This record gives sequence, C-alpha cells and structure tokens, in this order.
Amino acid sequence: MNAGKLPDGGVLYDGTEDDDDDIGTAEPSAVAGLPIDWNEGLKNDSGLKGADLIAEFVKHLPNAPGVYRMFNEAGDVMYVGKARSLKKRVGNYAQGRVHSNRIAKMVRETTHMEFVTTRTETEALLLEANLIKRLRPRFNVLLRDDKSFPYIMITGDHRAPAIFKHRGARARKGDYFGPFASAAAVGRTINSLQRAFLLRTCTDSVFETRTRPCLLYQIKRCSGPCTHEISDAGYAELVEEAKDFLSGKSQAVKATIAGQMAEASEDLDFERAAIYRDRLAALSHVQSHQGINPAGVEEADVFAIYNEGGLSCIQVFFFRTGQNWGNRAYFPKADPQMSGAEILNAFLAQFYDDKPVPRQILLSETVEEQDLLALAFSEKASHKVQILVPQRGEKKDLVDHVIANAREAHGRRLAETSSQARLLKGLAETFGLSYVPRRIEIYDNSHIMGTNAVGGMVVAGPEGFAKSQYRKFNIKSTDITPGDDFGMMKEVMTRRFSRLLKEEGLPDRSAAATGAESGSDDINDTAFPAWPDVILIDGGQGQMTAVRAILDELGIRDVVTAIGVAKGVDREAGRERFFADGKSDFSLPPRDPVLYFIQRMRDEAHRFAIGSHRARRKKEMVKNPLDEISGIGPGRKRKLLQHFGTAKAVSRAGLTDLMAVEGISEAVAKQVYNHFHENRAP
Repeated sequence: MNAGKLPDGGVLYDGTEDDDDDIGTAEPSAVAGLPIDWNEGLKNDSGLKGADLIAEFVKHLPNAPGVYRMFNEAGDVMYVGKARSLKKRVGNYAQGRVHSNRIAKMVRETTHMEFVTTRTETEALLLEANLIKRLRPRFNVLLRDDKSFPYIMITGDHRAPAIFKHRGARARKGDYFGPFASAAAVGRTINSLQRAFLLRTCTDSVFETRTRPCLLYQIKRCSGPCTHEISDAGYAELVEEAKDFLSGKSQAVKATIAGQMAEASEDLDFERAAIYRDRLAALSHVQSHQGINPAGVEEADVFAIYNEGGLSCIQVFFFRTGQNWGNRAYFPKADPQMSGAEILNAFLAQFYDDKPVPRQILLSETVEEQDLLALAFSEKASHKVQILVPQRGEKKDLVDHVIANAREAHGRRLAETSSQARLLKGLAETFGLSYVPRRIEIYDNSHIMGTNAVGGMVVAGPEGFAKSQYRKFNIKSTDITPGDDFGMMKEVMTRRFSRLLKEEGLPDRSAAATGAESGSDDINDTAFPAWPDVILIDGGQGQMTAVRAILDELGIRDVVTAIGVAKGVDREAGRERFFADGKSDFSLPPRDPVLYFIQRMRDEAHRFAIGSHRARRKKEMVKNPLDEISGIGPGRKRKLLQHFGTAKAVSRAGLTDLMAVEGISEAVAKQVYNHFHENRAP
C-alpha cells in the first residue's frame, strides 16, 4: 500500500487508467467549488477486497473530515459518503457493525476506495452532494427528475422591459421571481400578468422592427410600447406595479387599481374603468391558482415525505414573497429498508446543490443532520437558513397539507407502477419472453421526401416513459436514397447498438441479472438497464428483415428481442399485425390491454420523431449563409450583419468593404469573400 499527495493538490494516481473519469483526475475543488486542503488516493496492490481491503485503507486515513468513494471490480463508483472523521467512519465498514443487507453487499463488492479531505464537515457535505449528482452511485439515495426550476424574468436592460419565462443561468440583467414548480405554472401566471399589467412578451428584435401595434395590443394583452401607444413613463409604472405584485405587495397593487377604477367611474369614463376591472380580474385569477398563501410564511420551501411499500414520495411546496408558487413531487431512488428521515436527509443536500436556498426550510420530520445542513446552506447562500419541524400553529397546518399531497402523489404513483408492471408482464406473455422486460426501446423515422430525415428512439420501463433516455438520430449517410426507410432504419440501429456494444459490452441475460429470481433483494433490481430487452419497430416484415440483418451483423440477435408493429388494414388502429422471431405474424384482440400499451408506445415514438424532424426542418429554414463559413463565429457574424444589414448584402460586398468591418482582418475578409465568389479573384 502506498500513500501520498500531489504538490498541486490534485488526486493521486490510483492505479487505474480511465481517461473518462474526470472526477478522479480533476482537482476536487474545481468539481465542487470548494477549497480542499489535500487529497489522498491509495493503490490496491494487495488483491484484497471487501472488509479486509477497507481495513487496510483505514490504517492510512486521518481523523479529518472528508469524502470517500467506494468502487467495484468494474471500476464503477458504488457509493459516495462523507464523514466528520474519515478514519472512524470508514473503520465502521471494516468492523461489520450494524450493517443492513444493502451495506453488507456494498462492502463485499468493494475493490478500491478514494478519499478527499476537506477543512470542515460542511464542505464535505456539499462536495458529497455534488459527486452523488454527477456520478449517480447505485447505493446512494438518488434525486431523479432534477430539472432546473423556471422563473419569471422582467428584463432590466431595455427602455420597455419585457416579461419572459426563464430557466438556467441569470446572465441577463433584470428581476427574477420564483421558483415556480413547473413551466406550465409560469405560463399561466405570465398569461394572467399580461392581462393585468399589459407588459410586452415579444423579443427585442421584434420590438425594434414594429411599425404598428401587434394583435396582443388589439386584444388588450399589451400596452403597445413598441409604437408609443403608451408613454415610457406610463409603461414604467405598469412595470413597477408588476414587480410589486410579484414581490408580495399584491394587496397594495390591487387596492391601487381598485382606486383607479373607482376614480374613472366617478369621472363617467366607463371604458377606462372597464380596463381596470379586467386587470383586477386577472390579478384575482393569478392568486386563485396559487392555492394556499399562509400569512406567516414569507420565503420558505416545505418538504414532506411519505414512505410506504418500498416507494418514497417527497412533496415540495415553494413560497416566495408570501405567495405560493406551486409544488412538485419527487420519487428518489433509495433502498426500501431506509427510513423516511434518512431518505429526506440525503435528498435535501442534493436538492440544493445547484438551486438558491430560501431563508426557511420546513420539514415533516426531524433529520439526523439538520443542524449541519442548516450551517452548510447558510454558508452556501450567504444568509442565515433555518431548518424547522413545526409542532403547532399555521406552519404545522401547512406541513400537514404538504404531507397529504405527498400521500396522494404516492398513491397515484403506486397505482401507475402497478398498472405498468401488469402491462409489461402481459407483453412478456404475449410474445413468449422468458422474463419481464425492464427496458423497451421504440424506433421510428420521420422525413419529407427524404429531406431532414430524423430517426427517433423513445424508451419505456417499469415507471412509464423514461424521457431522459430518449435519443434522436440525424440521418447522415449520403448513400441512402431519399425516402428509403429501410436504409434510414439500418443507419439508426447500427449507430445505436455499435455504440452500446462499445460503451457497455454485452448484457448479462442470466436469471439474476434480469430480476427473474423470486425473492431477490439485489438493490440493482431497480436499476434501469442500458441495454433494451425488447425493441419495437414501426414497420412490417420488410423493416423486420432489415433489422434482423443488422442484429445478426452485430452478433446481438439472441440478446435483444425485436418486434415489428405493422399498421392494420386501411391503417386502422386496433388491427395492427405483429412480427417476431419464431412466430407467424398475428394480431391481438381489439380490446386487449397489451395492444393499447403497444399502440401508446408506438404513438409516442411517432410523436417524438415528427417533433425532432420539424425542429431540424425549422433550423434549416432559418439557417444563415454565414453559418457555413469556417472561422465566422457569433461575434463576427453579428458585426457583419450590423454593418451590412443582411447576409445577402455581405455576399455582394467587396474585399475592401469587408475589411472595413470592425474585427474582420484581411485573412477573414478573404475567407468570407471567397466563400461567396468561388470562381472570381478578389
């Protein structure tokens, strides 16, 4: 065993040669944004594994806070953990005390470990959450469906600020309000705010080119600042009212508008009074969609967990500026033996890894590291963060309401999962599969006379459609005759499975690996496999012949079950014909649930392929000729268009004119000129 450290603070070489593991070779401080004192990696030259190997590692560990990673024989990270004392925490694994089946299995499979020390336990907590989200180890509690939350943005870099839905980095100057639970919630709110405050939603480029008000002005959804239908000062007042409303001053804003309505009525200006009336109605519509708005909760996130039947549901409600901005249910992947408090504790650190932390977090039950989490979040957010478990009063009523929502969402997911399991079992029986499939891939192509051809792959499993696994394939081959569906499918399948073989190797189809063993408690039973058990092809015998030839060529015909779904007579739904190896083509009864299940999967693949094709076609339609010139990036493209006005004017410009543009050198000018004048000397 060798121990040591690098002078620049990087992780030591650990005896492996995996160039793809950027966590293992990059400086941890760069990964987590945290200062690291030093790092230590230890070689495993002894051939030990499990508790014996861990005991050897413990001899070299310090009594310092840090993060450890446990690897299996394949080099995969199985678990990421943090500790106040690495020596004591990792030593517990070697002693075998109070180990659950999950921990015991993890210890048995451990063939290597890596360690990173941090200055404090809070830094270890944040680094652990970061690594879990990036590496997704199979024995950790994993946060799924971790998309960023949408916000409402009112721009601040234009004379007439606009209101937009925003997701991602806050690169543009302006005011941001949220988070909202979903894009739909943002859309509904913006729709109502348009009617209430008449703010524009058009892009700046559209705004600058308007010569007369657009339709939104005509239907009283915009005040028309583009053509000065309203003065800049009047529009600024509307913007401030919108900001006040979104900042929690809704009652004051409504009182002001109500006063203006009464004043207009007294002046017998009933048309203006009607405008104020409609604005008040729109504001009431916004608040009616916000549900509960407790007076004592100004800025908080409320978490409640419901854990039963091997499934955990964590419901989150968002409150900002005294307003409820919606809720979302999460179903983290966790060992069924873990308690709700343990799952919630692990969930919180991952949840706030890349999200702003509110000043108050309310929980349905006490978690073990509550004080440590509060300290870590306070350091991360640069303001004090309280984590509370309310026992009485309005906040307790609010938590109870969130628990009720978690229980209802849990029941719905269990029902859906149970139904999906029955359908997968029915599909296995219908097609004579030896085990119930856990991953089904459905393929379809979309094109118009062979142009902008796209292949689509959607994925279904025990929890329904796995949208994060969807893939599109832009057809690249120039040898395919336009409209040749067989050739397109061949390219898609070859690219898909060649890469799968390269990255994953052949799958293990043994009984244990497929979950066919009854009573198996392997945690990996719930892992979503990379290889499909079944592939569905939208096509008949011809498509299936082409697909089987590809599977034979790759040597995986016995590994993947291919099924063709041909449209019935007159392309009528319910009369589909099915084609599978070793079976004559057949149809299913019109009311068979498995038939509906297959139709739904096929329709989803069709929808995804058409959507991908339309997106590609739209991109081609608006493609700028300057995009085809090597070396012309967004900056130079912008300079050229600002100078000449259009790409067509750039194509007609002489070399001297091109060189007159700021940032365009003689070499670049020649490149642009030669692109448009292939047969003419400059």
